[in-house]
Amino acid sequence: MFLRSLLTASLAFAAVPAAAQERAAPPVTGAPRTILFVGNSFTQGAHSAVRNYRANTVTDLNGDGYGGVPALFKRFTEEAGQNWQVSLETQGGKSLGFHYAERRQKLGGRWDAVVLQEYSTLDRERPGDPRDTLRSTPLLAQLFTSANPTVNIQLMATWSRADATWQPKGDWYGKRITQMAADLRAGMNRVRAAVPAVRGVLPVGEAWNRAFAKAVFDPNPYDGITYGQLDPWAYDHYHASVAGYYLEALVVFGRIAGVDPRSLGPQEKAADDLGLSEQQTSALQQIAWEQLQAG
Repeated sequence: MFLRSLLTASLAFAAVPAAAQERAAPPVTGAPRTILFVGNSFTQGAHSAVRNYRANTVTDLNGDGYGGVPALFKRFTEEAGQNWQVSLETQGGKSLGFHYAERRQKLGGRWDAVVLQEYSTLDRERPGDPRDTLRSTPLLAQLFTSANPTVNIQLMATWSRADATWQPKGDWYGKRITQMAADLRAGMNRVRAAVPAVRGVLPVGEAWNRAFAKAVFDPNPYDGITYGQLDPWAYDHYHASVAGYYLEALVVFGRIAGVDPRSLGPQEKAADDLGLSEQQTSALQQIAWEQLQAG
């Protein structure tokens, strides 16, 4: 099934001009645009080689030295010839409410785009409940729009945690692996509807679900990883692996930079740096493009 999926991805990828697959990165031109990532370990790239990847290319506002998903986004934009100044403000295990209450003095400034990533279950005490996000997002949005009324604010809907689904103590135990991501997206949809300044929801968890459906990701790490499939989680079955974070970054890139992720090509530099094969890279780019096309 995985091989058929990759064949489909390869055929679709062939629609991208060969020159786009093989050409050198175009020169970066134009005035820089600015983007801020606000989140926790899911933005940091925790428990993977992504965490410290090219940290010197982005600005960590807390001085922790993380590269993470923001550094992957930066690398992709460079390869696409776009000029972005990328900053991140992150704290592991914290909610968006924490960032507003404790870190808002670091978030000021005029940003062209902002990515807001909430705690993995939305609410630690009431998993799947978006009420805290509904309280904190308008406050953050006001902070950003006061400096730039046209700022592109995007909420991120993250992935299903294997530990929360396959383990008896998990809040989604007994449900399909895709359900947690669907619930997180539903919660973020409620927030977007309530906060007009939010432009959209980044469908990261849904991209993971699509990767499960197409046998690119293995949905259950507890029974072993099927040959030819990727484990999207880190060793804790909670955070993402390199492949999981790479797909996250592709979705962000495709939405905010407005570039078809497939145009990065199978020889994309970050994927090679992080140990993904050309076949795996193409499959993940295809998944990201399909999910973005699905809205």
